[in-house]
This record gives sequence, C-alpha cells and structure tokens, in this order.
Amino acid sequence: MSQAAFTLRGRNPDVLTCIANLSNDEVFTPPEFANRMLDSLTEAWASSNNGANIWSDKSVKFLDPFTKSGVFLREIVTRLTVGLAAAIPDLAERVDHVLTNQVYGIGITELTSSLARRSVYCSKYANGPHSIASSFTTDSGNIWFERTEHTWENGTKKFLVDPTTGDDIVTFVNRKCRYCGAAESEYDRGPELETHAYAFIHTDDINARVAEFFGDDMQFDVIIGNPPYQLSDGGHGTSAAPIYQLFVERALDLDPRFAVFVTPSRWFAGGKGLDKYRARLLGDKRMRNLVDYPKLYEAFPGVKIRGGVSYFLWDRDHQGPCTIQTMWDGQPLGEPMARDLDAYDVLVRRNEAVPILEKVRAEAEPTLEERVSSRKPFGLATNYQGKTSNLGMVQPVRLYANQRVDWIERADLLANSGWVDDWKVLMTRVQGTSAAVETKFLSKPIIAGPGTACTETYLVAGRFASELEAARFATYLRTRFVRFLVSLRKTTQDAAKGVYSFVPDLPLDRDWTDAMLYDRYKLTEDEIAFIESQVADHDDFDREEAVDE
Repeated sequence: MSQAAFTLRGRNPDVLTCIANLSNDEVFTPPEFANRMLDSLTEAWASSNNGANIWSDKSVKFLDPFTKSGVFLREIVTRLTVGLAAAIPDLAERVDHVLTNQVYGIGITELTSSLARRSVYCSKYANGPHSIASSFTTDSGNIWFERTEHTWENGTKKFLVDPTTGDDIVTFVNRKCRYCGAAESEYDRGPELETHAYAFIHTDDINARVAEFFGDDMQFDVIIGNPPYQLSDGGHGTSAAPIYQLFVERALDLDPRFAVFVTPSRWFAGGKGLDKYRARLLGDKRMRNLVDYPKLYEAFPGVKIRGGVSYFLWDRDHQGPCTIQTMWDGQPLGEPMARDLDAYDVLVRRNEAVPILEKVRAEAEPTLEERVSSRKPFGLATNYQGKTSNLGMVQPVRLYANQRVDWIERADLLANSGWVDDWKVLMTRVQGTSAAVETKFLSKPIIAGPGTACTETYLVAGRFASELEAARFATYLRTRFVRFLVSLRKTTQDAAKGVYSFVPDLPLDRDWTDAMLYDRYKLTEDEIAFIESQVADHDDFDREEAVDE
C-alpha cells in the first residue's frame, strides 16, 4: 500500500483547514487544535500507564460521538499508523487494523458523516474501491449515521376544524423535544432537510444505543470530540438553548478510560439550563486537566463564541484537583494550577484571581447579590413602550427604558411600585462589546431619584434613602475592584443578579476608591497589577447626574 494517503495530509494546505463552518452551532475543529487535545491525551495516558505510548497500543478503542469533519479520527489514525509500525510492520495490514478495530465515529448529520468518511477512509464508502480500509463490508464502516427524529411532547392543545369534512381536529403547538429541547416549530421538517435530532442524545439508555451502533461488547477507552453547541428552543427572537452538555453527559455515562471534549466556556459561570451540568463537572474529581481559551476567535478563527472555549480531559482513575491552564495568543498565560473545582459554585477561570478572591471571601461579608434586584424589577419587559409625555397623568413616573426615557402611570407598574420613592442605582442587564477582550464588565451606573422606575433593560442595583448614599454606591460600582469581582462570574454579555455574588456589600460611609479597597483586603502589588491588567480604568465612564425632579 502506498504512503500517499498519509503524506498528502502534510502538504499545504490541509483541506480541513479550508472548509467553512456550517454555523456557530456546529463548529469544525481546526486540525492544530485537535492535535493539542490529542497531545494532552498522550501525556495523560503515559502518566497513568508507566510511560506507555497510547499510539503503540493496538487494543485501544477511540470514539468521536459527534463527528463533523472527521478531524479527530483522521489525526488518531495518523498517529496509530506511525505508532504501530513495529507491532504491525505491513502498512496495508496496519491501516486496516486501525480503521476496523480501533477508530469509531457517529456522524451528526448525513453531510458530516460523508465528510468524515472521506477524511478517514479517503472514500465516501468505507468498502469502496478507493477506501484505504480493506475489511469493511458496509458503506459506512465504523462511522455511523442514520436519520433520527425528535420526540415532541407537552405543548398547548389546539382545536381546529377540517375545512373539507367539518370534523374537529385536535393538535398541539409549541411542543419541544423531550431529549434536546428543540422547538417543533423550528425542527419539524420534511425528509429533504436535516432534523438535527442527534442520535447520541436521543435515547434513554446510551449503552444500549451504542450497542445498536457498534455491537454489544463495545467498550471505548477514549472518547473525544467537539459536540454541537445549541439549538433553537422556540423562545423570543433568536433564542437558543445549549445542548453540548447533553453530549458530554452521555459520553461520560459510557465510562471511558479517558474523555477529552472542547466546548464553549459559558458553563464555567452561566449559560441557560447549565446549572446541573456545572455542578456535575465541578464536583467530579475525575476532571484532570482543563485548558481555557478566553480570547474571542483564538481557538476557532472566525467563529464568534462569547466567553471563549475550553477543553478538558476527564480521567476515570483520577481522584483529586484539576490542573487549569489559560492560553493567550497561542501561548500559556501564567502558571498551571491544580485546583479543587468545587471551591465555589462557579469556576474561577484565571488562576491568578483565586488568591484575590480568597482574601475577599475570608472576611465573610454580605454580598451585593442580596441588594441587586432580579430581572423585571418593576414587572415591565424590555420592549414595553411608555408615554412620551407626562401630560394628563395622575401619578407620573419617569421610566428608564431601552435607550430612552418614557413616562408611565404609577398604577401601571406591575411590581415594586413602592420602590418609586427611593433613590436608586440602575445597571443595564446586558454589558459587553464585540471586542476580543472584555475590560469593562459593567455599564455606567445611573443614579435615578425618587419618582422613577425602569424596564427589564435595567436591574435596580441598590435602593437608598438619600442621594449621597446612591452616589457613593455608584462610585463603588465603578471601581476596578468591584468590576474585577464581577468578571469572575460573568462569561457573556449578561450581567444578571448572580454576577454580583462575589462583591462585598460595604458600608456607604465613604467614597470607596480602588486604593482603599486594595488596602482593605491586603492585596499584594502583583495582585493589584493583575486586577488592573484585566479591568479598564473608569475614567471613560461619565458620571451620571441624579434625576432632577
């Protein structure tokens, strides 16, 4: 057999570096990034197996359960082909052994399964004349795909009348898939379109499902890959729910020896519906390594994934802390640190931040989470339209809305009308830019005097009896110290109530400055320098004047 199939990949360009992503939901992994993940696996395997080389072991079985381009499988095949040269000298026999006995994949769509087979077998058909495998008897080989349908449930019952017969028809609307939460309105499609009902997660018994794919006795030593990220959940506008956690959980349920996955990093501290997933991973002592890429576009050039991406290595036999490393512009940033992931209810992503947070938390002070309001502080949605004038109103209230100020009758407020009479500090619920690196983390505080309210665009960060207290609180929120603590819980543009949970609720008996706060918590020069390297100075924040009634 010719070496061509394995030398062509090294020529420039590699075709898998040139293909465009299907979407920000189904992202192709660059070959270079896939190889970093495989290098982590190599090191972990050697460390756990007395220095053994995983690529020289002809019994190890690999699975990519969310195959797209086939890059992971292709790179695994390449490494095994080199590593098994001594054990299986004949190249054709060696390649056939690797492809038929060691490397397996599950395509996420018909298109990607075909692409993966071409990447791995050099042929659309595993048993075709151009395939570099010789023992397959099926077209798909070990890269499985079959169309799967969603399982719709719940929804609202709707009664219709058949226009031709006059018979009553009962149907349901607004249903969602019981397995992935996809909206029926978005994904109930004809046979000519992909359903995006991924077989790997549309099951109650993943072990039985995998046995259906590959055989009853299949046990994978390594599961690796990059799962789909999200699906439309039928919510307002472009609302989508993450699904990558479902793939990871199903894969870990297969109990591999090692698992390596790259996903968005939003799960560290937020993400819709990710609370249980975050608690599971943070409490799992088998999490061995985590490599974080917080800079936008760095890991996957051209793909905007808010909060960055990361990959982790899970080791079934590991029991202990997880080693965390931050990457920046392709290089390690700071020193790796072994940490207990469950030290907090979120993952503090930067190692340098941990000793700072520990000093703050050691004081056991109340936090701003108790002071900041929940969403819709006055019961009004972001798109609520007030009046442009207060003429004729009985009890007019000045209403801070989305990029404007309206008027509303006090009686029309749906919640907390008593807050109208307080001095308030308002903070926008969404804060962020399209920049690759976020440096502000909170918007400019707005001091709103008595006679004011707001829509869901804002949170009421605090309520006070006097203008002086409100002004001091706003000054406190503008400090680098506060915004740094917020950044530890804020992985996207969403600045909800929970991002304030690490911020101490200090007495408002003075105008707090960063220097005073650094001194209060006995921060070192290095710790101060780290904070100021992460958070922009507040000089570019214009102080909001109090509302003059």
